Amino acid sequence: MLQALLHPRTWAGLGLGAYLLAGGLAGIASPVAAAEPVVLDLWPAGTPTAPAADVGDERELTRDPPDGVMRLTGVSVPQIEVFQPAEPKGAAVLVAPGGGYQILAYEHEGSQVCEFLNEHGVTAILLKYRVPAAREIALQDAQRAMGLIHHHAEEWGIDRSRIGMLGFSAGGHLTLMTCLHGTERTYEIDPALDVDDPTPAFAIPVYPAYLVERGSEGPLLDSVAVTERSPPLCLIHAADDPWTSSGSSLLAVEYKKHGIPCEVHIYAKGGHGFGMKKTGLPVDAWPLRVVEWMDSLGLF
Repeated sequence: MLQALLHPRTWAGLGLGAYLLAGGLAGIASPVAAAEPVVLDLWPAGTPTAPAADVGDERELTRDPPDGVMRLTGVSVPQIEVFQPAEPKGAAVLVAPGGGYQILAYEHEGSQVCEFLNEHGVTAILLKYRVPAAREIALQDAQRAMGLIHHHAEEWGIDRSRIGMLGFSAGGHLTLMTCLHGTERTYEIDPALDVDDPTPAFAIPVYPAYLVERGSEGPLLDSVAVTERSPPLCLIHAADDPWTSSGSSLLAVEYKKHGIPCEVHIYAKGGHGFGMKKTGLPVDAWPLRVVEWMDSLGLF
């Protein structure tokens, strides 16, 4: 089975070493400065599907009083932002922020995750997918992003057999759809940008939404169908999440039926949307569990 890897970063931007001195886990090296992120458009010739309505300009939504969460919306030009570690170990992870397919929680479920992965030698690729938009449109963006990572693998120091995906909430759902429906296209493949099979080699869905009917404890929706080709998973959830953790539990049962490695961490408390924010609860250690899991798979 699988174990896990990561470790939470403080909101204020403390480095890993400072976090450890403040009472974090010992024995992990402090981060090394990495290169500036590379940004690529997913659809240089234009997106294959237009949004149902004008989404306006890309912008950040703010709340009064501020709650420390960056929310992007109006994303009509999807991109990937490549965070390269100083000493890449060959593994790569496509990171999909959550936000109900309406916004992107771009920092605590995005860039901060990428920075943390870099500290462990993992190349992290932040997915800025189209929002607000239908789920099928986001899946187009994820499929194209996986293709671009494969095409640039040698350039970015990535082993093509070790490209995974990590996502939060709606991004966790998108991660699973990319795992379970990666070869089902709603756009014409461009051999220069796409690959025949963009299915991640492994995946980390964090509090994934839309696995069961809202307000129910199951069963899994028909779209969440595990097959023998489904990649290994490490699932992270909190028992008090309004998007029930039963979805993650039921998914793990389906994985067991198919004999595919699947690790599940369900914390008693944590709610929804914690991402890389520190809560003072045991759920803060979820990134470490992911790192251990990745290491157990030989991804480093």
